[in-house]
Amino acid sequence: MTAMLEVKGVSRFFGGLAAVNDVSFHVNKGEILALIGPNGAGKTTLFNVVDGFYPPSRGEVLFKGQLISNRKPHQICKLGIARTFQVVKPLQRMSVLDNVIASAFLRSKNKSEAQDIAVETMKFTDLYDDKDVISKSLPLGKRKRLEIARALATRPEMLLLDESFAGLNHAELNVSIEIIRKIKEKGITIMIIEHHMKVIMAISDRIVVLSYGEKLAEGTPAEIRENPAVIEAYLGEAQNA
Repeated sequence: MTAMLEVKGVSRFFGGLAAVNDVSFHVNKGEILALIGPNGAGKTTLFNVVDGFYPPSRGEVLFKGQLISNRKPHQICKLGIARTFQVVKPLQRMSVLDNVIASAFLRSKNKSEAQDIAVETMKFTDLYDDKDVISKSLPLGKRKRLEIARALATRPEMLLLDESFAGLNHAELNVSIEIIRKIKEKGITIMIIEHHMKVIMAISDRIVVLSYGEKLAEGTPAEIRENPAVIEAYLGEAQNA
């Protein structure tokens, strides 16, 4: 399989603290790779290195064979990597439609084209009926979905999802899982951070486990579920939660 993203020996230090330490893995084109681990394991920091919010202190990140660890977030987004954030921050005074149009301008020549992309994306994420709603009045489940829609409107080849299922009820969870599966069917590669283990085990092709900023394990969901080190460090705690 072709590696779309390669993380090679990446470390990120804040002062003397290593938030991420010598982490290497790859994400194959078209797959869903989950990044799991206890709180403070370095998952979001690693996302921030991949999409250019932080340069790596050591190591490098390649996207489709091209070095991107020296680029800014907007440049990386233009290359084809979009992301969502753990704390959703839509453009609160704007409608759902205008939020998605704003993202669609990355690939659009004019407002008409951006609006077409936005409408298509809202239908895909089951938000079209809320297109005129002011985004700050949306319930959490739909705000999380709007975050995904905004990322998708940039027409990415790869999507980074940071806890897109956190705080959702059972019905919202099922809708979001279905959307993630549809995104994969469109050929978009996904890397996801998530604590909801049933979701991760159901949708992931492979899993990378971080603990204290270092890679603890990597494998299929079945391999990770049976890994004694992962059970001790994380899964036992997560499954009992």
